[in-house]
Amino acid sequence: MVPERFAPIFDGVGPLARRFEEAGYRIYLVGGIVRDLVLGRPLSEAADIDLTTNALPEVTVELLRGWADAMWDQGARFGTIGVKKGDTIFEITTHRAEAYSPDSRKPDVAFADEVEVDLSRRDFTVNAMALRVTGINDETSELIDPFGGATDLAASILRTPLSPEMAFADDPLRMLRAARFVAGYGLAPVPELVAAVQALAGRLEIVSAERVRDELSKLLVVNEPSPGLWFLVDNGLADIVLPELPALQVEQDPIHRHKDVLAHTLAVVAKTQPELVVRLAALLHDVGKPKTRMIGPRGVSFHHHEVVGARMARNRMRALRYPNHMVDAVTQLVYLHLRFHGYGDDLWTDSAVRRYVRDAGDLLDQLNELTRCDCTTRNERKARMLAARMDALELRIAELREQEELEAIRPDLDGQAVMTHLGIPPGREVGQALAMLLELRLDSGPLSEVDALRHLDEWWADRAPRPD
Repeated sequence: MVPERFAPIFDGVGPLARRFEEAGYRIYLVGGIVRDLVLGRPLSEAADIDLTTNALPEVTVELLRGWADAMWDQGARFGTIGVKKGDTIFEITTHRAEAYSPDSRKPDVAFADEVEVDLSRRDFTVNAMALRVTGINDETSELIDPFGGATDLAASILRTPLSPEMAFADDPLRMLRAARFVAGYGLAPVPELVAAVQALAGRLEIVSAERVRDELSKLLVVNEPSPGLWFLVDNGLADIVLPELPALQVEQDPIHRHKDVLAHTLAVVAKTQPELVVRLAALLHDVGKPKTRMIGPRGVSFHHHEVVGARMARNRMRALRYPNHMVDAVTQLVYLHLRFHGYGDDLWTDSAVRRYVRDAGDLLDQLNELTRCDCTTRNERKARMLAARMDALELRIAELREQEELEAIRPDLDGQAVMTHLGIPPGREVGQALAMLLELRLDSGPLSEVDALRHLDEWWADRAPRPD
């Protein structure tokens, strides 16, 4: 009898499964949904449903024609047909055995008739389980677990169905995925898996940047990503996909001591909310330190590491093919992450607060969170002091928001008003006038039109050539 918590999934899959079973084919639930059902984890209502079958792709198309609301076959070459029924998306893949050739980024695919063959080629035993669905009644459904995935889940062990060397040769991205399972499921990799990762880490170079990006992103948004990030560094994977991370292990010397930058970075990542932009910014916020490390009379310093780090963060994210809007956001957060520390307790003038808000823009909340989490000191007095200063800044921002439109700070005159008042055409001088008015707005707060025009006249008069 299928456990009661499985019922909603079987209710949704049943009509589809019935079409396969009545035509003489077998179909199984596979992937993360089976793993999470076994664990008793809540299932996302928006989760796609993965199935595998012994029906060939062209047969799947015919079986679902007229039943599915929509169908797409872009993955048919790899055995996958996608369909949508109501709000649910199903991906049905023919049982397959796949392997990467040594110099290829794409798998060579061969179809199989038995589900056990398909499961043997999956990444880890905890993902090599299947639930047969007949669509007739629950009693005919069964868990297929030829490699002991349920037992490994219970024992918190991470293994591959076949040898790890074979699993990682089939798809090198699985080495990176192992880090996510270490972090997200608290699984301990067996020694032979770790040894295979260390030996084969260089194979990640054949994997596309987009696939690496997507797997890294999934790792970063688990609740506690630190164990997975340490797995990447300790086993040579970060050297291939994120070399800036192991570079943070700057040499410590007994005289000029400073905080372990890598340990600090991973602690900051763990403190932030599991939101991708903030987590990426936390991961990259100190990458400029190794290049700016200086030893002087007062010890070790990293002057302007935020500037160097912002450039490095942009380059790495572009290499990983992150979208431009995300690259811009993370780069700006890295660039601004020290801004808070440039002010003492008594230096948060209204002008400084306006500039902080203006520069942060839509990233203000993320910047404040990154700034708070960047404090990893064990000195309780210092930690309380920094938290109090951050509280004070957020209070000042809230107070000014009530008085001014902080998020929409702009000059008190627009370009048309400047041109009309000064009698000048569009051009560089208009831009310079608006820049002056914006600086005035940041320094002094909102001005009346009369005061703004007076300052504009004074600025314009100062520009006029003076007689000899």
